[in-house]
Amino acid sequence: MAHPYHHSLSSVKKWGGVVDDYMPIHSWFDASKEITADFRHRALRHHAEGIFMAETIFGPTIRLSTGRIIPTRWVGEQHVIEDLGLIPSFADWVKAIRPEPWMGRTRRIEKDLEADLPA
Repeated sequence: MAHPYHHSLSSVKKWGGVVDDYMPIHSWFDASKEITADFRHRALRHHAEGIFMAETIFGPTIRLSTGRIIPTRWVGEQHVIEDLGLIPSFADWVKAIRPEPWMGRTRRIEKDLEADLPA
């Protein structure tokens, strides 16, 4: 798996600036490795909605050390495409998850809670 540093070097090559201009965004995309240190971590942020989430967190644009302003979305798209070869939707990831019985098991708590309410 690519390290955020290498993604940042790639960003420098594309848009200029220095590695530190891009590290926060690329590190955010890969922070989910703290949860699972294999390719499955990508299901949390490596998709179209994750790219827009990065824009919400880092702002719609970033100012490089050179003064140039570029869209945050460009950086997110670059990261996801470098890792996956395309930008999937979150639905694409979800379709690949094999449902397990415990995932749909719910406990109906309404009766217990409503029994205590006055009529």
